[in-house]
Amino acid sequence: MSALNIRAAKVLVSIVLLGLAGCNETQQPGQVLEPVAFHASDECHVCGMAIGDFPGPKGQAVQHGSVRKFCSTAELLGWWLQPENRMLDARLYVHDMGRSTWEGPDDHYLIDATAAYYVAGTPLKGAMGAVLATFADESAAKALAAMHGGRVLRFEDIDSSVLQQTSGMPHGTSGHQAHVGH
Repeated sequence: MSALNIRAAKVLVSIVLLGLAGCNETQQPGQVLEPVAFHASDECHVCGMAIGDFPGPKGQAVQHGSVRKFCSTAELLGWWLQPENRMLDARLYVHDMGRSTWEGPDDHYLIDATAAYYVAGTPLKGAMGAVLATFADESAAKALAAMHGGRVLRFEDIDSSVLQQTSGMPHGTSGHQAHVGH
């Protein structure tokens, strides 16, 4: 084999190896997993119901290459509390209800669920299970709790007992016409 053919073979092997390395791409440290918009056709990862059929904040778990969407923040947190899910490299997002209406949460205001303030125990209606209003701002969360009753919690305060104690409305219940945000 000539020196030219050997060199060409090495270049070809290098190109193939680089291409294969791109196929096995892993998430780079510091790479941000951004939230995505909800769509009318989205179904809840836990219960399979149409997410858009219910008022109140929604949630999502974003991983490299996949997104799981939930019809409520409580469904997201109930899913996250399962030991096998806590080991996933996922970012959790919820709607900031300080900048949304209860009937139509705005996907432009999805915030980090681990940094959010949660209001549990309000009469606000949402999807199946516990209704947890979510806020980026503590003062907005306290204002909702003062207006509608309830208590303000942080992400680390929420466990399965909180989700069981928090009153929620089952699927199919009509939404509460509340303006929560601006």
